[in-house]
Amino acid sequence: MNRTPLTRAGADRLREELDRLKKKERPAVIEAIAEARAHGDLKENAEYHAAREQQGFIEGRIQQLEAALGSAQVIDVTSLDPGGKVVFGTTVTVADEDGNETRYQIVGDLEADIKENRIAISSPIARALIGKQEGDVGVVAAPGGERELEIVEVEYV
Repeated sequence: MNRTPLTRAGADRLREELDRLKKKERPAVIEAIAEARAHGDLKENAEYHAAREQQGFIEGRIQQLEAALGSAQVIDVTSLDPGGKVVFGTTVTVADEDGNETRYQIVGDLEADIKENRIAISSPIARALIGKQEGDVGVVAAPGGERELEIVEVEYV
């Protein structure tokens, strides 16, 4: 059985989402289905069909989250001591060729969110940085050509 790596914070976020889906969104969509049923003919009832579709999405996401959390290997980043190297869960600050700095946290595929600067361990940027230390340069194969990212800081938070 493959164990899905998750940071402790990522596992907590997924558990919160699962709890919200089960306790708030699932009952709300069940109520919407019951209300739409009360309107009569289900063949031409758009509200009913929309609510059923929403129910399918919610149930699918609940199953996905339960499976992911059931097979997760939760890694506490603060307890790691990789000797200053970039590893799973590390928060790393990098500088590109122009000197622009960006801070990323390397996380599991399920918890990746580029808006929050959490990148998946399977992403090209993360693969270029894994195993390197402060001052090292990682080369990222990007669609516009190779990019060099210098590691400015490595944190285990």
